[in-house]
Amino acid sequence: MNSQRRPDGSLRHLLSIEDLTRPELEALLERSQHYVRRLGEGAPHSQALAGRTVANMFTEPSTRTRVSFELAAKRLGAEVVNLEVQLSSRVKGESILDTVFTLESLHVDMFVLRDSEVGVPALVAANVAPHVSVLSAGEAHVSHPTQGLLDALTVLQHKGRCDGLSIAIVGDIRHSRVARSACQAFSLLGTRDIRLIAPPSLMPAEGELAGAARETDIARGISGCDVVMMLRIQRERFADTAIPAGEDYFREYGLTRERLGLAKPDAIVMHPQPMNRGVEIESAVADGPQSVIRSQVSNGVAVRMAVLETIAR
Repeated sequence: MNSQRRPDGSLRHLLSIEDLTRPELEALLERSQHYVRRLGEGAPHSQALAGRTVANMFTEPSTRTRVSFELAAKRLGAEVVNLEVQLSSRVKGESILDTVFTLESLHVDMFVLRDSEVGVPALVAANVAPHVSVLSAGEAHVSHPTQGLLDALTVLQHKGRCDGLSIAIVGDIRHSRVARSACQAFSLLGTRDIRLIAPPSLMPAEGELAGAARETDIARGISGCDVVMMLRIQRERFADTAIPAGEDYFREYGLTRERLGLAKPDAIVMHPQPMNRGVEIESAVADGPQSVIRSQVSNGVAVRMAVLETIAR
């Protein structure tokens, strides 16, 4: 995805992890760690984006991603505009590009986009002024690069490495941009044992996420794993009523303490959230000693600070 780069090869946009080199990914993660703080230590601040304006444009609901991008930009010294798209002129029929051009005219320098349509971040990136950058905050079901980065950072913090680990991703993988970006990040960092665990109807299409093993039985899939990442069923993206719901799904694919016992004793449990407790994960596991879910949330601001700082250069 060469459209992410400036003529000198540096990152101008971040639309996907796919085009990153391992050194670039590692540099982003190292810079992210620089901004990590324990709760109670006080948030990090910088003036790296002083004089810049960042517009957050989300056409899908978001709590963690939107808030963390806003905090990241403000902590770097930027002015921030949060555009509620359902209240904007797009509802009146204005195109996404006309909205972007309007904001460019108001001296917005960076756009953070989440959209339910495939290709919107790339479309905007291809049409903005040369000094403007675009970051994807989630593109349909295909990509969520900063989530992939923070997932990798979380694993590195708790395991010290990604290469040599066994990582299981469980749930609605077919409709998950998180799973796709996480697999790209883990693979780039040397993980060779990635296991996709889901009902057949929630597996990605053949040819997608090549190199990852596929398993429909959760017990076999998570056996001996170092990392277990749970995903929710994204029913807003499809209308397949054949997929078991609620208690039925939990019975077949929910992560319980007993099932977690099949993984390695020091395995960590991850979830990008929002969580459906009692559907894909038991509360005793989500809040248990092996859960690093809150670390993932905390890492989101640090990662987004590192990305914003990097592409603003």
